[in-house]
Amino acid sequence: MNYRYRLISGRLKKMVEHFPVVVVCGARQVGKSTLLQHVFPQWDCVVFDPAIDVGNARQDPDLFLDNHPSPVILDEIQYAPELVAAIKRRVDRTGEAGQFLLTGSQQWSVLRTASESLAGRAVFLDLEGFSLAEAAGETLEEHWLARYLEAPDDFGDRSVGEPGRLISTGTLFETLWRGFLPNAQELDWDLLGEFYRAYLRTYIERDVRLLGDVADWQQFGRFTRLTAALTAQEVNHSQFGREIGVTPQTAQRWLAMLRGTYQWFEIPAYHGNTIKRVSGKPKGFLGDTGLACSLQMISSPKALSGHPLVGSLFETAVVGELRKLSSTLATPPVFYHWRSHGGAEIDALLERDGRFFPIEVKMTTKPGRNDTSGITAFRKTYPGLNVAPGLVICPVAKPFSLNSLDLAFPWNTR
Repeated sequence: MNYRYRLISGRLKKMVEHFPVVVVCGARQVGKSTLLQHVFPQWDCVVFDPAIDVGNARQDPDLFLDNHPSPVILDEIQYAPELVAAIKRRVDRTGEAGQFLLTGSQQWSVLRTASESLAGRAVFLDLEGFSLAEAAGETLEEHWLARYLEAPDDFGDRSVGEPGRLISTGTLFETLWRGFLPNAQELDWDLLGEFYRAYLRTYIERDVRLLGDVADWQQFGRFTRLTAALTAQEVNHSQFGREIGVTPQTAQRWLAMLRGTYQWFEIPAYHGNTIKRVSGKPKGFLGDTGLACSLQMISSPKALSGHPLVGSLFETAVVGELRKLSSTLATPPVFYHWRSHGGAEIDALLERDGRFFPIEVKMTTKPGRNDTSGITAFRKTYPGLNVAPGLVICPVAKPFSLNSLDLAFPWNTR
């Protein structure tokens, strides 16, 4: 597979120049190892294994590091937790930047230990699947989200009539069905199902089993399939548990496991000073739309047409794209969603520099003024907030105004 440029590369290089340890986290097969080995090809690289003590790293971490002097890439560090203390001692002795690059596919145990032990010495960088630009093989110096957050009041004037769309090799349905994992990009259609089934099996057998908090693996598999059906919805642990016959506490624990292995993410609800009038539940998303389609037994891109989940999958892809683009920024925005008890909602509400950026996601090629009703309701509910012009992200060919403030915006913009 040909290497595709990752938008986060520049930020990664800058971190390595200024910090002794950089920890790159992310789900299995999002390209952590490939990224590090491509950006730092001259560095030594060691890949750890849950069953084999590679280089006696677990038994004698100091001797291992003597034999692998910095700069060194330590891949899947969660399988060699004993190294963290030894790394701390060496970093404290020298204090030099650019000594260790660590990767991990679990937030729990080792990465928590690394965060505590290497406080002030390490920085953390999350890597997700390909963004739309990365999947298209394009290199962007600046993306649309950076421009929007920097100058939202001028964004509409500059965007209307200037499509700037990414070159894509597939339709919208094909993009959602294929997903954004690097290894899925060049596979033939008839092999993608096998790829995702193998991915899920490897994930459960290697990652989840190491956490050791599941008594019924078949039921956990059903639970994982359920998360695909409930992606882009408010999280209700009672509903999760009721659907497969487990307690809300078990559902909450299993969702935490999915979050801890980067297969599920949540954005909190924004309530401001009107907590009694709005929902306080977070909104949850499966990490990849291709995996969601596989879990829901959606057999082809054509099967997405008219499928009840297609809107949720599109929202999952767009919110995921926002997260990927935000991770490249020096100061990323805070993510929220908003929903009133009356039904008005905003799918993604970004906050930065004291300003709020409302974004709606609509699976329509003909958005209208009614699609901005949630954004309008938010402005009326919080008249004292500094709310930027909003976006309705949808599969349209070019941007255009929906009202005096808000803009319909193509989902595949540069």
